[in-house]
Amino acid sequence: MFSYRICGIDAHSDIHLPGVDEPALPDATAQPVTIRRGVVPGAIAGAIAHGPNWHIAASECLIEVPDVARFHLSDGARITYAVACEAALADVPIFLLGTVFGMLLHQRERLVLHASAVAVDGPDGPRAVLFAGVSGAGKSTLAAALGARGFALVGDDMCALSLRPGASPLVHPDGRQLKLWHEAVIRLDLGERRQERVRPVLEKFYVAPSGAMTAPLPLGAIYVLREARTGMEPGIARANIVDAALLLRRNAYRPQMVRRLGQNASYFHAAAAIAGHAGIYTFTRKLGFKRMGAALDQLQEHWAQIGLAPAL
Repeated sequence: MFSYRICGIDAHSDIHLPGVDEPALPDATAQPVTIRRGVVPGAIAGAIAHGPNWHIAASECLIEVPDVARFHLSDGARITYAVACEAALADVPIFLLGTVFGMLLHQRERLVLHASAVAVDGPDGPRAVLFAGVSGAGKSTLAAALGARGFALVGDDMCALSLRPGASPLVHPDGRQLKLWHEAVIRLDLGERRQERVRPVLEKFYVAPSGAMTAPLPLGAIYVLREARTGMEPGIARANIVDAALLLRRNAYRPQMVRRLGQNASYFHAAAAIAGHAGIYTFTRKLGFKRMGAALDQLQEHWAQIGLAPAL
């Protein structure tokens, strides 16, 4: 058995989950998650929504990854997986840690964003700064580059938040290593930190961060990453409350699941709470490693402007 802490939740698994460094804690109060290989039903009763490879009921969910595995989630506490063939077993962890665990967090009605995050030290202590965006937007690469400047990693690819009345939401550390393409590893000079492949067929690797947080942090800001295309002005802009709500929902982890579970309203309410204690911004920039230094400088200057960190 293996024990981990993922997005603030303890998970006890019968399969090794590479790329997760943070162990479970003996004094955890939240209900843990168990991950076991076993029999996965072919259907669930009372399904309220379904897609080509998934079915959702009130407290259950079936997810199929063709030629890899089928997963059954129940009550936000148990994950059972059935492998398509032994050769596919090496591919199971990446889907467990992605779509499957994201769905489990939705079952627990957590706010879950498709984002990476780093810790920024400021006058009120460290706060989590999130970088959200579609796949390929540069979330992990930006977090890795900031790590080279001394900013500790909070989470990679998926961030779970919990709301607090009258206070900034808490961001729960993910306990994961970064997942970076081979080119990013080389360009950011992270070869010595490179670990095993994310999937045997991909040139994408787990990369140990230079530092990582283990305790939940108040949210400092959310940046939605956008590539500067023709007619788009590069820069950082704060979204108004309506746009912020839309951005937050669109950058939920698997937003179609949020909609199918009837949780859209929760993300609109969360946007209002975040707007009162932190900001939701768009960060429009031209992509490319040659521009990375300028992008990091721009971020740090913005953090000084909004009081998140001292001036450079």
